[in-house]
Amino acid sequence: MAEKTVATTSGQPVTTGREGTRAQERYLQPPVDIYETPEGLVVLADLPGVGPSDLELRLEGNILTIQGKAKPVFMGEPIYREYELANFFRQFELSEEVDQGKISAGLKHGVLTLQLPRAEKAKPRQIAVQVS
Repeated sequence: MAEKTVATTSGQPVTTGREGTRAQERYLQPPVDIYETPEGLVVLADLPGVGPSDLELRLEGNILTIQGKAKPVFMGEPIYREYELANFFRQFELSEEVDQGKISAGLKHGVLTLQLPRAEKAKPRQIAVQVS
């Protein structure tokens, strides 16, 4: 992780106008695997701790957005914690070859599976040769 240097004037840090008492919300990019099949693309994204009600998938223009909020499995107040759960955020730009109206998604055991079918115009087709 790169460290960001804050500009100073005469030894005093320059204020950024942001309130320093509130923690910024952290997002991680979920790791993904993308496979190409004859029908289109399959995207597998690891989203541990994210349930179906905490997952938001949006498609605006050609931008597919995956956003998930991880929640702990156990209810109650932890007495010791070595790591914090982070939220997930990732965006993909889709090409015209994807049929956006037929995209489907499933979430099972923290793995999101997206089916991105090819548009009819992008599917390969066989051309019959006529002999004259």
